Amino acid sequence: MLASVINVTHLVEAAGYPLLFLVVMSESSGVPVPGETGLIAAAVLASQGKMQIEIVIALAAAAAIVGDNIGYVIGRKGGRWLLERPGRFERQRNEVLEIGEPFFERHGPKAVYFGRFVLGLRVWASWLAGATRMPWRSFALWNALGGITWACAIGLIAYFLGSSAGGAIEAFGLYGLAAVLVAIASVLIARRRHRRRKAAEDGARAASRPVVDEPTQPTSVDGAG
Repeated sequence: MLASVINVTHLVEAAGYPLLFLVVMSESSGVPVPGETGLIAAAVLASQGKMQIEIVIALAAAAAIVGDNIGYVIGRKGGRWLLERPGRFERQRNEVLEIGEPFFERHGPKAVYFGRFVLGLRVWASWLAGATRMPWRSFALWNALGGITWACAIGLIAYFLGSSAGGAIEAFGLYGLAAVLVAIASVLIARRRHRRRKAAEDGARAASRPVVDEPTQPTSVDGAG
């Protein structure tokens, strides 16, 4: 990754918000530059009082959305031509379309949304969405949701945990973090479902129990008279 060559933290600290927007937008449009690293660096600087986290998150989300739409237009206008044109790796490029087109038809929204958190998909998902003719309205919606979620999640994690979070995210990506969050959510959901199922079973048992009529007391008839 270019982050290992470029001192992104120094650049963001020197150039500030405009560079943050440019780097995130460029990565989202398909240029392999360290956009996520720029967001992490800006959030860590915000935790040190050198930037404002609200502006950092807002700019990163806006840049991600704008960049993804640029990538979508590029993929829509020329991506299919680049994939279908004769020449080197023609068979492999045709396979990308053969696999990518039905995949985006079935899972396009999920690929666009979750692709924001995966390095390879973050750079190329918008191109693939455009090249495979994913409807723009669906792309725009899930792209915006993904960009906002990504900017908030990465920005706030790096802001509250500081440089240690930045190093962990850069070293391992969000895979480990996502696994932990998914595991916690799965446990909570499983416990809630277990409680609901148990309550439903108890209710069904109570409803299926036969109703036993209480014995009626014999009424005494006075025979006096």
